Amino acid sequence: MSIVISVIIGLLCLTFLVAFHEAGHFIAAKLCGVKVESFSIGMGPILLHKNYRNTDYRISLFPIGGYCGMKGEQDFQKAVELNLKEINAEPDSFYGIHPLKRAFIAFAGPFANFIFAVISFTIIAIIGYTYYSASAKVLMADSVYEGMTSVAHNAGMQDGDIITAINGEAVLDFSDIVTIVSTHPDEIITVDVERDGEKLSFSMKTALNKETGGGVIGVVSNPDTIEERQSKRYSFFPAILHGVKETTKMCRATVVGIITLFKGVKVSSAVSGPARITTMLGDTVKASFKASLHAGIVNTLEFMALISVSLFMMNLLPIPVLDGGLILAAIVEFVLRRKLSPLLLYRIQIIGIAFIACLFLIAIYGDIHYFTSSFRR
Repeated sequence: MSIVISVIIGLLCLTFLVAFHEAGHFIAAKLCGVKVESFSIGMGPILLHKNYRNTDYRISLFPIGGYCGMKGEQDFQKAVELNLKEINAEPDSFYGIHPLKRAFIAFAGPFANFIFAVISFTIIAIIGYTYYSASAKVLMADSVYEGMTSVAHNAGMQDGDIITAINGEAVLDFSDIVTIVSTHPDEIITVDVERDGEKLSFSMKTALNKETGGGVIGVVSNPDTIEERQSKRYSFFPAILHGVKETTKMCRATVVGIITLFKGVKVSSAVSGPARITTMLGDTVKASFKASLHAGIVNTLEFMALISVSLFMMNLLPIPVLDGGLILAAIVEFVLRRKLSPLLLYRIQIIGIAFIACLFLIAIYGDIHYFTSSFRR
């Protein structure tokens, strides 16, 4: 019963994120003069609907996303079926507007997810949060665990060094070290430390954790220094700036994560599919709100921001059937100053569908591996 509740909560949160994404398309379509015929929260059979200003607003049965139905979206398919040389479309339809407007509509969906992440991190920065972490005074992993390798130790660091900054980014505690290092896998970084009052700097190449895809340097925390800590709280406008910075950092981390998939990372561990994401999100929301309202808000917003950034980045990939593919096709059409052949677009789309299907299968395999491993434990 517990896992069912987690799945339901996770699905509702994901549906909200997809609806936010579709709302971006909706607003942009209205601004560009494209008729929006329907806007639904959820998929499948319609439970409730209301027609307002020529748009049918719907709440559908299954909480697995949503859609923004624009006039003329099916014109592409009709052109392919009739073997037309170009897509014939009306002025207020998706394929009837200027290609740059079409690119704008396609970009607006992912951008809405970016905005949601900024809003989430802004709220977190304003309300702050309490967490537990060890200090930035570290121990070398090979000094604590036999047989382990420590990149930091090999670079000259020693037990008791206090890390003050990594790549110029200030470090306050051990959680900062983990966060910064993990987002720089297989990269050369500069670590500033304080040792007996002396400031030192070390250059080292992070190792790649093939289970998680994150970077490691072989340092461990001192458990005796773990204590309750309080995050920095910001006023409104600095909080917005902080939200933008955190979202941008997460975008970079997502790009790095995609790149590391081609460096021998164990895909079944590093890539999460829809089932695992839904369950993890539901578990996070449920456990956090059980602890306290404040913790629930912070952890839920942080997790949803992470997923929202992933939606932003993944949808911008120049792959047909994704928003990035629509943007690329619209830009090519603008540069060539002529409409692209529907048959050519269709063939490219088939390749895109095959690529997405492969990623989906990999993600599903990862989910199966994750859940079977959990049951064994």
